[in-house]
Amino acid sequence: MREINIGKNEENQRIDKFLRKYMGKASLSFIYKMIRKKNIKVNKKRTENQYILKEGDSIQLYLSEETIEGFIEKKEIKKVEKTFGVIYEDQNILLVEKPKGLLVHEDVKENTNTLVNQAIKYLYDHKEYDPEVEKTFTPASVNRLDRNTSGIVMIGKNNETLQNLNEMIRQKNHIRKYYLTIVKGKLTGKKELKGYLMKDEKTNKVQISDSKEQGGKEIHTIYRMLQTNGQYTLIEVEIITGRTHQIRAHLSSIGHPLMGDFKYGNMKINQIFKKKFALRHQFLHAYKISFEKCIGNLDYLKGKSFYSDLPQGLEKIKIDLFQSKL
Repeated sequence: MREINIGKNEENQRIDKFLRKYMGKASLSFIYKMIRKKNIKVNKKRTENQYILKEGDSIQLYLSEETIEGFIEKKEIKKVEKTFGVIYEDQNILLVEKPKGLLVHEDVKENTNTLVNQAIKYLYDHKEYDPEVEKTFTPASVNRLDRNTSGIVMIGKNNETLQNLNEMIRQKNHIRKYYLTIVKGKLTGKKELKGYLMKDEKTNKVQISDSKEQGGKEIHTIYRMLQTNGQYTLIEVEIITGRTHQIRAHLSSIGHPLMGDFKYGNMKINQIFKKKFALRHQFLHAYKISFEKCIGNLDYLKGKSFYSDLPQGLEKIKIDLFQSKL
């Protein structure tokens, strides 16, 4: 029999989800069966799949050590070099500056050098995370950026922070996220764009529609003109919803694609920018995060904003086009 004591980083989650993480190689059906047969108990009493764990609870696993160890996936600190910048850090949250070209999460092509793995290594080196101590918790990001979009990503250092950040993002008006981009054509003033986004899994592209279609997800984008030379416009973009390729596809759908965007942009203009500025990816930078409303252990961040400067290459393009260091 093995006993697991529940701490701060394990509380407020269903026992079935906790056990699925604790014994990553065990199927959910196996876990349900063990709960049903009372081979898994909480505080030495029968429990239910949906029971919400509390700090101080103890879980009893009436299984052999060989079985338990066979189900546990060993956590590994990936040996990756830190390439992100630190914008802000405290005991709960880490705000990092992701460079272009770096994936936030692992995918089928890259499972080692990602932003999250770099952040985990950073926290491990600073003795703020130890996989040997944590039962299931791993630091994680709550927002993601495309590989070639640079800027601010939020990392939760503990489970309470991750839960509160995710809830604040779901509320949509708690955390406001802003981007800088340069688009084709002249835009003026401030405007809200609404529509529906459909993703094609085969091509990894999305389409925008004014009317809801099957599989379409609602999108809401706001842009504000900062500078224009008539041919190109520097804008600030705020996303109310956070969908795949939302900014790139939404602006392209109204005839104002991003510079350097070879997926949704203007190929002729992109080639000009590639030749003149060596721009081989979309001009898009997540430059500002504002905490409008905060909950729980993050209440102290209310009213605070954090900024990330444009990378040097994008700043050079902006100055060249608009002759200003705005």
